Amino acid sequence: MSHEKYEEYQECISACQNCVVACNHCAACCLQEPQVQHMARCIGLDMDCAQSCQLAIALMAGGSDFAPRACELCAEVCEACAEECGRHDADHCQQCAEACRLCADHCRNIALAAVA
Repeated sequence: MSHEKYEEYQECISACQNCVVACNHCAACCLQEPQVQHMARCIGLDMDCAQSCQLAIALMAGGSDFAPRACELCAEVCEACAEECGRHDADHCQQCAEACRLCADHCRNIALAAVA
């Protein structure tokens, strides 16, 4: 992998790592909410998002040809998670939504750069 590609991926990897942490934290906090059943979609998307980020991280770190496609999926999942978390007033949900939006932007840039 070229140095330029590594630097491009490094910013996205960092955004993905931050998103994994935010999603795991959000899911754990949502499980403590008094009306946890109302948080089921949020928890599920937190888990999906963290897993898609971890896949993208692994493929980018290895310089895989599949990294851009993983990033495309990751951006889609992050956007869905951000939308759901953004509906909830809890700080952990709002922080997660912000981390997801940033990650989606970085991942989308990786996916689009591969097409260009």
